Amino acid sequence: MSERPTRQAERAARKRSRLSPKRVVIIGLSAVVVFGGGGFVAYRAVENANRPVSEGPSLDELARLASGDMSGADPEADQLKAAAVQAWKADRLKEGREDNDPLDTIVIKKKAPGGDGFPPANFPPGSTPSPGSNKAVAKEMLSSFGFGADQWGCLESLWHKESGWNERAMNRYSGAYGIPQSLPGSKMASAGADWQTNPATQIKWGLGYIKGRYGTPCGAWGHSQARGWY
Repeated sequence: MSERPTRQAERAARKRSRLSPKRVVIIGLSAVVVFGGGGFVAYRAVENANRPVSEGPSLDELARLASGDMSGADPEADQLKAAAVQAWKADRLKEGREDNDPLDTIVIKKKAPGGDGFPPANFPPGSTPSPGSNKAVAKEMLSSFGFGADQWGCLESLWHKESGWNERAMNRYSGAYGIPQSLPGSKMASAGADWQTNPATQIKWGLGYIKGRYGTPCGAWGHSQARGWY
């Protein structure tokens, strides 16, 4: 029996293993940038990539959640954020728009998204997002992360740009979710099991992410202004 078919099958399997859902989305968004427009198509691709997997998180993912490592740097997520910014710019150029409202990149979810083994979740009955209350919570948390009052202006501007301080916000291009726009949203599970619906949990994760990666909110805001994402 020839070994050639077996070798071909092995190569095909290795190729498939390299195409993670996140990389598929990055490739898709790159195509959107090249061919112009297509924000809705990109958003649907993100939705499909973030569908919950039936087997739940792997042992490695659970270990990362337990250690809080999900707030660390993620090169693939960074590529997706950058591609999302370019896709947004391509849509604006195609539509001939001159306005620069950052909040047109988000959609407000009627049901909290799942992903990475977490099922979608309903928001508490009768609850309504309150950006003002969410800002008050963040202000109270600043000092617990070692940030001074001088950092508040940067944080307020950063998360206004990212989500409008709305815990139900999702970026229509990248799929980033929540007040700090975690990508994927399930990274925020390291700060609490109620990450999908609780703004305080999202804020806690977001401040930890900022401290670990950028040092301060002003550091994160500077990066966002320079590159369009943080």
